[in-house]
Amino acid sequence: MAGRVGGVPVGDPAEATGRGNGVFPAMTDFGLLARSELQAMAEAAREVMNCQRVLAKTGDNIVGELLRGAGTFYEWRHYPPGDVYDAEYHAQYYYHAHPEHERTSGEHGHFHTFLRPLGMPPGIAPAPVPDPREPDGDNDALSHLVGISMDRAGMPIRLFTTNRWVTGETWYSADDVVRMLDCFVIDHARPSWAVNRWITALVRLFRPQIVQLLHARDAEIRRWQAARPDTNVFEERELEVTSEMPVLIEDQIARIEISQRRARRRDEPVSLEAS
Repeated sequence: MAGRVGGVPVGDPAEATGRGNGVFPAMTDFGLLARSELQAMAEAAREVMNCQRVLAKTGDNIVGELLRGAGTFYEWRHYPPGDVYDAEYHAQYYYHAHPEHERTSGEHGHFHTFLRPLGMPPGIAPAPVPDPREPDGDNDALSHLVGISMDRAGMPIRLFTTNRWVTGETWYSADDVVRMLDCFVIDHARPSWAVNRWITALVRLFRPQIVQLLHARDAEIRRWQAARPDTNVFEERELEVTSEMPVLIEDQIARIEISQRRARRRDEPVSLEAS
């Protein structure tokens, strides 16, 4: 273990290969989303943009704010040291970077986001896998939610999911991880109130894509297992990124606004002229 945060063990960085070999799911049709979900995404978008606006006023961005005062930026090292962990919601994240030749195009580094068992909805349990690992404590069987690649301007450019070995997580089914997404909340000021609010809102802003990525992750695991029945797919180093999708905040906001306008027109009562 690399350390503890809020009494919670923090794992060592994985010796990952950096290969982007995941599947690219088709783009979500926002026309299928409920108006309530579109509204939640729109509210998350306002929060994301507000955090970026406040930082931009002083020439800062999300990544620079998180790395402030950290000194030399080292590959593989977790930032901030010990990760960010919310002891009320049991959500956790860290930022790091692979060696430059292993990063996806345009990437500076990426966030990994997690939820620990004490923050999970009722009825969730680890998925049945060939080699289940017994956690050390009742809050150690954490789930990886989604990775968020960031460019050098401190903006998100890709969402992705990973195989189990990459973060040392406990494996949960996609359906259960989807239930965890709304539980990801970082609601304290350190190391940065703006970054904590931003990453909480970003998971909500891109929720439909994250749902798609999680289901694509499970499908990719099944595909690999079927092709290699004698291997433990969860420890297969050739399978690192299980699904991925490029993202752009401005495009997401535009799609939300278009879908909301269409939903309002669809729901407007039709007036009938008197004959």
